[in-house]
Amino acid sequence: MNDQPAHGQFGISEVLAQLLPEFPDISTSKIRFLEAKGLIEPARSRSGYRRFSAEDIDRLRYILTVQRDSYLPLQVIRERLADGAGSAAAHGGNGVPAAGGDSGRVPADMSRRQLLEAAGIDDEELTELEDYGLIRRIGRQYGPDALAVARAVAALRQYGVQARHLRAVKAAADREANLVEQVVAPQLRQRGPAARDAAARTAWQIADLTLRLHATLVQSALAEAGLSAVPSRVRRYEPEPGISDQAADSSGPSTGGLRSASGRLRVYLGKGRGGQ
Repeated sequence: MNDQPAHGQFGISEVLAQLLPEFPDISTSKIRFLEAKGLIEPARSRSGYRRFSAEDIDRLRYILTVQRDSYLPLQVIRERLADGAGSAAAHGGNGVPAAGGDSGRVPADMSRRQLLEAAGIDDEELTELEDYGLIRRIGRQYGPDALAVARAVAALRQYGVQARHLRAVKAAADREANLVEQVVAPQLRQRGPAARDAAARTAWQIADLTLRLHATLVQSALAEAGLSAVPSRVRRYEPEPGISDQAADSSGPSTGGLRSASGRLRVYLGKGRGGQ
């Protein structure tokens, strides 16, 4: 942002040009929506056109970043902005949370209170997610997957999607996990760490392929319903680092883990869990 005038004014097309490389889905309608929700307040020219300052762009970048990376609902983002999040001073001048600040990083194991605060949900909502089997505790702690689920469900709630509507999604995930378990079961019955490593690589490769297939089938079904998206706007599924990339590399260390819905298969890669 150093090349921008301190009090420079930018039209909405100039804002899009700055943000598109980092946020391909940004659009004028998205910016107007955020304005309508009170998250940004660009100035207006005498002719009525929106004029954005460098601080406005930093604020937009912050909003888009936490939406994309943390799935935070708009109400939580609004509260954080009111507390000073998103300003250039608080984020090193680039709108991205600085180290030690509101970076979205959370402990690997969280207490109930920590999960509620990180996900921006209340205790009743978390209980509902547990009742529907969308979130499970590990003893008295919650792992990163619990936070990811809570944030995703909180984001879906903005569209009227409730936890009870997601039972079919949970059931489909369980079936896919059980399919992976059945395929790698013969490898797991073999003795030796090499067999377990081979089973883990196979499991992640199958999981990657089933996720790709699932995404394609959903897109196809939506297209048949007349809800196909503009090609340039479609955000296709991309495997997370640690799934297909690490599964294909048998020589280097891997991270992460795979647990089937039944709980019988527990393949851990790397040293994160100490073989527990």
